[in-house]
This record gives sequence, C-alpha cells and structure tokens, in this order.
Amino acid sequence: MSDENNTPEEQPVDATSGAEASAQQDAGAETALDPIEVLKAENEELRDRALRTMAEMENLRRRTEKEIKDARQYAVSGFARDMLTVSDNLRRALEALPEDDRRNADAGIASLIEGVEMIERDLLNQLEKNGVRKLTPEGQKFDPNFHQAMFEVPNTEVPNNTVVQVMQAGYVIGERVLRPAMVGVSKGGPKEAPQPQTESAAEAGQTVDKNA
Repeated sequence: MSDENNTPEEQPVDATSGAEASAQQDAGAETALDPIEVLKAENEELRDRALRTMAEMENLRRRTEKEIKDARQYAVSGFARDMLTVSDNLRRALEALPEDDRRNADAGIASLIEGVEMIERDLLNQLEKNGVRKLTPEGQKFDPNFHQAMFEVPNTEVPNNTVVQVMQAGYVIGERVLRPAMVGVSKGGPKEAPQPQTESAAEAGQTVDKNA
C-alpha cells in the first residue's frame, strides 16, 4: 500500500495572522516611546498650569492693591462731605458781611475776618490732601455727571447749556463725585455739538481749583 495516503496534509499559511503579528511588533516599538511622549505632554501641561496660576495671582494682586487703594481713598468720603458743610457755612458767614463793613472794620473785626478766611482755606487744603478737589465749572459746558442745573439764564451770547453761574461749588474725591456743583445754565444761545461723556473730572474738562 502506498504511503501517499498517510502523508499529513500541509497547513495553509494564514497571511492575516502574519500581518497582525507585524503590526503588534510595530505597536510594541511605538509603545516603547510612549513614556517619553507622555512625560513631554505632562511637562507642557504643568507649564501651562504654572503660567495660568502666575497670571491669576498677578491679577489677584492688582485687584487687591486697587481695592486697598480705593478703600483708603474713599473711606473719608462721608467725613469729607460733612466737612464741606462746615466750609459752606464759613463761606456764607464771610459773604454775609457787607463789603463796606469789611473795609471799615476796626483792627479786631478785621483780624476775626482774616482768621475765618484762614480756617476756610486750611480746611479745604486738608481735604485736598485727602484727595478732595474743588470744581469750578463756570464757562464750561454743562455736564450732568458733575453738575446739577438749578435754573436757566436767557443768554444769546454763549452756547446753549453753558454754565454761567455757580450757586454751590462741586467737589470730587479721586474720580468720584463727592458733591455735584449746583449751577445755572444758559438758554437761547447758539447750539454746540455735544461733547462725549467722560469718567473723571480731569477728562471731563473740569477745572480743579487747587487754591481753594
């Protein structure tokens, strides 16, 4: 009997299995590089976190400094407003004295008047040291951010809505209005192009009387 029937059949080669094995080998090689790439990615992420944290801390520092500065600057607002009432009363007392009486006053009365004037000046100077400034808006365009219109004055010689009279001086502390100036504004004059509104007395074109 022939041995051909007893020869074991050859098994076919699975090409797919060979490809998968090769791919696994390649993947293994790539996996060997992964720890370095992972470390690089982690390092970049930590760097980004550190930069964001530093930026947040810097912003927090600036906000805190501004809040402290504002707290110091505006903490005296209520007290300063009360002191303005005292200054107003001193000014009313001086203005109530007729000019003739001032000129003809004896040495004692003249010294008293001069003393009251010195007190008024010193009071305003002390307020100015604490950031309180006097506004003198006469001749300027009416600005509702800093002025309070009390009446209108017919005047065809100046642009409409020009401050022509100041009934009570206005004051600012820092960039905030402590007390608006009470003013009379012109009416009937030529129209003027509106000016842009601003946030501070200096930007609004207000004149600050530093010698008040």
